[in-house]
Amino acid sequence: MSLVNTNWLEKNLDKVKIIDCSWHMPQTKRNGFEEYQQLHIENAIFFDLDKNSKTDTDLPHMLNDIRSWEKIVSDMGIKNEDQIIIYDNSDVISSCRCWYNFIYFGHDPKLVHVLDGGLKKWINEKKPTFNYLTKTTISNYVASENKELVKNIKQINENIDKNDFKVIDARSRERFEGKVPEPRKGLRSGSIKNSFCLPFSELINEDHTFVAKEEILEKFKLTRCKLDENIVFTCGSGVTASVLALAYSLIDIKYKPTIYDGSWSEYGEIKI
Repeated sequence: MSLVNTNWLEKNLDKVKIIDCSWHMPQTKRNGFEEYQQLHIENAIFFDLDKNSKTDTDLPHMLNDIRSWEKIVSDMGIKNEDQIIIYDNSDVISSCRCWYNFIYFGHDPKLVHVLDGGLKKWINEKKPTFNYLTKTTISNYVASENKELVKNIKQINENIDKNDFKVIDARSRERFEGKVPEPRKGLRSGSIKNSFCLPFSELINEDHTFVAKEEILEKFKLTRCKLDENIVFTCGSGVTASVLALAYSLIDIKYKPTIYDGSWSEYGEIKI
């Protein structure tokens, strides 16, 4: 149950920890925290995707070290046994990256969920919102890394010949095929050799909910993907790759989300 719907959350607000992980592409000029201050679901805690990622690198959204993650989550007042619902108000469904981070750092996958449709659907259904900052009590969160759930550039390059896993890219087809420039400076256009493209947007309805499982399955079949196959997802900076990872987990319950963390921000870097 990686997804929960808005009606379920409304009935269970007092039984879960709620995280607002709204993040926007830089060119949108939107600020997730400012929007959270104006409007959020009751008791939601804000998760800053930029600040809570690794800071000693120029690459965006890289996984933090385990001790930093423990402090981040403890400061949010979240405990290991908590059931967590993550949502966003983003066009790139950024809540999925937060979902992936929790699973990577050892939170029980059965206790981490994304709100299907996010804040957009919640508001459209005229469900209540608030603008106060949620107070938290510091916990003592203990993390454990699932290092097999992340790939680095060396493993990606070795796999071009070994073909131990399939790489699927969540960016648009135009970016994947190198027909348009990358939105981040300093990156060449194109894609990883032998990878496949499945734009994350093709799995999302207009109301920001995921398409039906049957449609998800058909979309993955177009990438010549087979269930139970080793799959690694990539994108621009590891955010929308997590959207594909969550979608795939809906049709393959045994799948453990695996991401190339550096994604095209690392692989497409123009070396001077």
